Amino acid sequence: MSQSPAFVLNVLETPEDPEGSQEPSPYDESEVHDSFHQLIQEQSRWVAEEGLELQQRQPETGALGASGSDHETMLGPEGAPVYSMATLRILASMPSRTIGRSRGAIISQYYSRTVKLRRRAGRPQLRDMGRSARPSLRLYDLELDSAVLEEEEKRGLLVKELQGLTAAQRDHMLRGMPLSLAEKRGLREESRPPRGKHRAQWHRGLLSCCDQLRDSCVLASHNLGLALLSGLQALMPWHYALKRIGGRFGSSVLSYFLFLKTLLAFNTLLLPPLLAFIVGVQAAFPPAPTGPVPAFTGLELLTGGGYFTHSVMYYGYYSNATLNQPCASPLDGSQCTPEAGSLPYSMPLAYLFTLGAAFFITCITLVYSMSRSFGESYRVGSTSGVHAITVFCSWDYKVTQRWATRLQHDNIRTQLKELLAEWQSRQHRRSACGQLRRVAVLGLVWLLCLGTTLGCTLAVYTFSELMIKQSPVSAEREAVLLLLPLVVCLLNLGGPYLFRILAALERHDSPVLEVYVAICRNLILKMVTLGILCYHWLGRRVGTLKDQCWENFVGQELYRLMVMDFIFTLLDTLLGELVWRLFSEKQLKRKGKPEFDIAGNVLELIYGQTLTWLGVLFSPLLPAMQIIKLLLLFYIKKASLMANCQAPRRPWKASHMSTVFISLLCFPSFLGAAVFLCYAVWQVKPSSTCGPFRTLDTMYEAGKVWVRRLEKAGPRVSWLPWIHRYLVEDTFPIYLVSALLLAVIYLNIQVVKGQRKVICLLKEQISNELKDSSPGGPRGGQRLPPRLSTGPVLSLGLLV
Repeated sequence: MSQSPAFVLNVLETPEDPEGSQEPSPYDESEVHDSFHQLIQEQSRWVAEEGLELQQRQPETGALGASGSDHETMLGPEGAPVYSMATLRILASMPSRTIGRSRGAIISQYYSRTVKLRRRAGRPQLRDMGRSARPSLRLYDLELDSAVLEEEEKRGLLVKELQGLTAAQRDHMLRGMPLSLAEKRGLREESRPPRGKHRAQWHRGLLSCCDQLRDSCVLASHNLGLALLSGLQALMPWHYALKRIGGRFGSSVLSYFLFLKTLLAFNTLLLPPLLAFIVGVQAAFPPAPTGPVPAFTGLELLTGGGYFTHSVMYYGYYSNATLNQPCASPLDGSQCTPEAGSLPYSMPLAYLFTLGAAFFITCITLVYSMSRSFGESYRVGSTSGVHAITVFCSWDYKVTQRWATRLQHDNIRTQLKELLAEWQSRQHRRSACGQLRRVAVLGLVWLLCLGTTLGCTLAVYTFSELMIKQSPVSAEREAVLLLLPLVVCLLNLGGPYLFRILAALERHDSPVLEVYVAICRNLILKMVTLGILCYHWLGRRVGTLKDQCWENFVGQELYRLMVMDFIFTLLDTLLGELVWRLFSEKQLKRKGKPEFDIAGNVLELIYGQTLTWLGVLFSPLLPAMQIIKLLLLFYIKKASLMANCQAPRRPWKASHMSTVFISLLCFPSFLGAAVFLCYAVWQVKPSSTCGPFRTLDTMYEAGKVWVRRLEKAGPRVSWLPWIHRYLVEDTFPIYLVSALLLAVIYLNIQVVKGQRKVICLLKEQISNELKDSSPGGPRGGQRLPPRLSTGPVLSLGLLV
């Protein structure tokens, strides 16, 4: 069949109809094409009557088919396929909106959608309107059988229909179109309705000063809001640094820095009440000096004595009076009597209650953090589809900068390595002989590690007894007091290295298990060492320092331990990472760098935080020192990690590592410190020459004295002694609250178990449904895979 020739119709320009600005809405797409066909025929007859002649065009070679078959797809001017209306409708109903479709088909589809939206608004239909209200084609060159002009006509109609929609509907429609951003931007500009008088005045430059001022204020407020949003991102400490560490070294190394950030938050929460109600108040009302204050020599930064002893750094500086004005301390050590009209601020009560409230807030925050970490790490359900999610759904398409793109690429690659290593570790199985050999090696290594811990404990105990025999120490020989902290830090540094050497004999299959075992051994060593030191302070030093301020001595001992621990951490970073890297590269000619010791560094953080909690009663400014130490440690460890360390040779996913760290911080560390402080408050007699509790048998008696004063004050405050008597001194409410807490915990555990059981039953039901859909099943059909295979997905991830 021969193809009909194409014609070009040249139409003279005619004045537009005054009603042409109101474009009516057609009924549907088929009626639009029918009405346009009738309109073209009418205008063709009108042009013929005017004497215009039709100029026949030579058909292009690309538009003619070889055989002229009706079933072949015709090609447009640029070789693009031109489909019929029926084909476009079929393609529009397919799941994908862009497969096999042209740009004109897309515009036609969304044009029909805008027609339906405008039809709901009650606009008249095209078939009910006159000829003057129809869209005019006189300004266009009518090219019959041309896909280009047909697309332009549809585009123009789409623009006119978009102009009739609201701003929200127009933006929603443009956002869902499968077109390029440039085409969407062009459609938005063309469909934007004209502004009113305000728009015209703006172009003519006739805006008043008030309008300009209003627009300037709106723009300034918008810019200020954007600046505040960016400032909130900047307030998050170390946001970009943590992303770099996670992308380069994985979640295992990142867990150390996240734990350091958590400790910084705990100390920041602990410090403000101590500064506001204890340190700040005593600094505002300083007591009279009991003797000459020694000059600052610089040695105090290491020993913690000398000038620091006569400052708010330690317990002995604080008064035992109701503070208003400085009063002279009596020589006999009795209660300091304040002048009339003084503030009702008792320093012993403030000291005791502030420490109790601060520890209570820390406990609540710690338990909440641990429960939240458990909820995030041990989610109900499984991670069977995490490989496919990581490969196909991890990329953030809003990232535009090159450094952010590279960082996200490294992060996804590291996650895929960790998932692959975890999947491979589950596939490895040992024989019976291999398991017996492994159990024997593990038992031998554990015996050697426990023997090492016992030897370190005996060394600390022996040296502490030797230091007691050499007391008292004069001010000129204060450097001798650094020997015990030096020995303790040497043992804490050498023990983990020995444990690492012994751990090389075990050859754990899982790097996660290797880290957990190392943490357990280091934790036993440090906690036993701290237990010996606590016995040395409260059991031995209290008896030998009867006529002195033993609280100051304990505070100075904890200060020296913190300083020496920080110094040895720096030496470990310098010798264990920097020097070993240089020696390995220069002498051993190895390219590999040392790995970051997660277990040792995490236990150093827990050890330092335990020292802070132990010493907050005897030195209220120890949390401030801990904050400074953590800030320095972060930047030092980060710089050493980037320069001297490499990513783990066996990648592993630290999914539960943060939960384990918080749990160790809660139970061995915080619980042990709380028991130590409760024993010091309830059982140990305070010094009679210093501190806010100098005239009492125990620190806890300060609360009883306050209650007796309230009983004599009158009936207005009689409810406070009742609360103290029945809720604090009576043990029944404590047991009741403990039982309720245990009941709530038990119920939550049972609820979680029930949810997991229901999920297992649902998975089993899904598996049975898949088996029923198999060819051999009762329903027949094609059998579906029970889950996505991890092998091909991981292979694709490695390619990414």
